[in-house]
Amino acid sequence: MKSKFSKTWNSSIQPRKQRKYRFNAPINTRVNFLSVNLSKELRAKYGTRNVKLRTGDKVKVLRGKFKSKEGTVEEINTKKMKIFISKIEITKKEGSKVKVPQNPTNLQIIELKLDDKKRKEKLAKFKGSDQKPVSKEPSADSGSQKTDNEAK
Repeated sequence: MKSKFSKTWNSSIQPRKQRKYRFNAPINTRVNFLSVNLSKELRAKYGTRNVKLRTGDKVKVLRGKFKSKEGTVEEINTKKMKIFISKIEITKKEGSKVKVPQNPTNLQIIELKLDDKKRKEKLAKFKGSDQKPVSKEPSADSGSQKTDNEAK
């Protein structure tokens, strides 16, 4: 296996190759790995399944020791692909509290922070694409005219 990152990588079944792809990816590609799925209400509202996570979003932990706990995102470490959430911390033996890093795959967005104009526009695009597409099929009238002409 090559040790260099490849943009044209075709997926593999082997977990070792999947892990290698993620760990050797450049930071600008790792940002895409930090997208988190939305709750059912937000999916229906915005018409998309997942969104890139940002500080200030309210999330719920779905797996692990802190399952079903909620908090706001305080820090995102793109290099290590970890997220730090308020109210999710452990106490060390010495008494100090430390935030526990979470994997974005184990989180769900409950509430979005919509202060950013670009984010609003992007979500509006998703919402606009949720509407019914215009059918390109010929109408029943035009189809019947063709059959009449063919019959003559």
